[in-house]
Amino acid sequence: MTTKYRAYLKGQAMTMDPVLQIGKSCLTPEVTAAVDEALEARELIKISVLQNCVDDPRDMAEMLAGRTRSQVVQVIGKKIVLFRQAKKNSKYLPEK
Repeated sequence: MTTKYRAYLKGQAMTMDPVLQIGKSCLTPEVTAAVDEALEARELIKISVLQNCVDDPRDMAEMLAGRTRSQVVQVIGKKIVLFRQAKKNSKYLPEK
C-alpha cells in the first residue's frame, strides 16, 4: 500500500463511525470473526477499543490484520482502522 493510498483511506475513515467495539474480553475468536465479516461487507472499517481493554491497540491491530488478511491503515489512541480490498466491485480503488 502506497503512502498516497494510505492517506486517501485515512481521509475516508475520518468521517466514519466505529462499527465494532472491543471490550475487556479483548481478541476472542468471535471478535475476529465479526471483524472479518465487517471487512467483507465494507472493506474499510473503524474499530473502537474500550477503556476496560488492557491490551495495546497497536498490537491488537497487527494481530487482527494478520488473522483477517487485512492491512492496518492507522491506529490513533484507541481507534483502529483496517482495510481489505473486496474481490469484486471495490469502492476504494487505488489512484493510478
